[in-house]
Amino acid sequence: MGKKSPRIVVVGGGSGSSVALNGLVNCRVSVSAIVTMFDSGGSSGLLRKEFGLLPLGDIRQCLLALSSKEDASVRGMINVLNYRFESESSLMGHSVGNLVLAALTSIHKDLKKAIEELSALLRVKGHVLPVTYDQANLCARLENGDIIYTESDIDLRSDSIPPIETVYLDHAVKVNQEAVNAIDSADLVLLGPGDLYTSIIPNFLVPEIKSAISSTRACVVYAGNLMTKRGETSGYKASKFVSEVCRYSGREKLDYLILNSATLPDEVKFAYKKEKAEPVIIDEEVNNYANNVVIKDLVKFEGTTVRHDPKLLTDEIMAFIELCSNTINE
Repeated sequence: MGKKSPRIVVVGGGSGSSVALNGLVNCRVSVSAIVTMFDSGGSSGLLRKEFGLLPLGDIRQCLLALSSKEDASVRGMINVLNYRFESESSLMGHSVGNLVLAALTSIHKDLKKAIEELSALLRVKGHVLPVTYDQANLCARLENGDIIYTESDIDLRSDSIPPIETVYLDHAVKVNQEAVNAIDSADLVLLGPGDLYTSIIPNFLVPEIKSAISSTRACVVYAGNLMTKRGETSGYKASKFVSEVCRYSGREKLDYLILNSATLPDEVKFAYKKEKAEPVIIDEEVNNYANNVVIKDLVKFEGTTVRHDPKLLTDEIMAFIELCSNTINE
């Protein structure tokens, strides 16, 4: 019998998780993506309001990231599913992929079956697991006591109002047990990359997920943010990001924290400064929240946008798998 493929679970949202998944899909690993289900903005928000559907955008992004892109027919479908209507019409802002998932959900009366069917069409290499199949809204209490009631309002809030004190769900939800099982059987759990309060932490607000992550014997890794985000993490240093991850996940320390060392070009920093965002400063306090801190060049640039490079990030994750395996076997 051959060596069993390492089991990796990525916990987050859509855009950030899809970066990691785009790299991991090319490796000999078994991948599951646990996806937050509390998005209320954009196309997902419109479909929630109009049809009462769960948010679909993050699910779509993760499915596309794990699809068999070496297959020409799948590549063609990806191009179609990624298309977003931009002209003035009732479809403005919707992506075709979200609409297809909405149609499949309506046909089957079941989001799980919709995900399974689209996974089969895209020949997805892995599993995309909603953290819950229940509706709920993400809320934030600010330091002055004010409450923000939806994910989109948290995501778009002004930097002129007080910082976030805590985030929570407006009511309890039933966990997707498959997500818990994936964590329980994982060799490595990757938290992020993604927005701190609207992509990563919402998953920990489901108690069973928090419990699974806090008690897992798997190697737990956090891919630290590259930039702060206006109104959400303004002024945060790396230690603040990771301390919040520990606070909400129930872990005293993470096994690995991976941070970016690359200096950003002036034109990139200028573009982000206009959005009131800055590169995350790495401070010594990060060592209080992780047993191992790895600082490396992790980025790629798309014009003036900076993102984690899928290959560079994946290379580090695969190295962590080997290190964690050696530690467990000692």
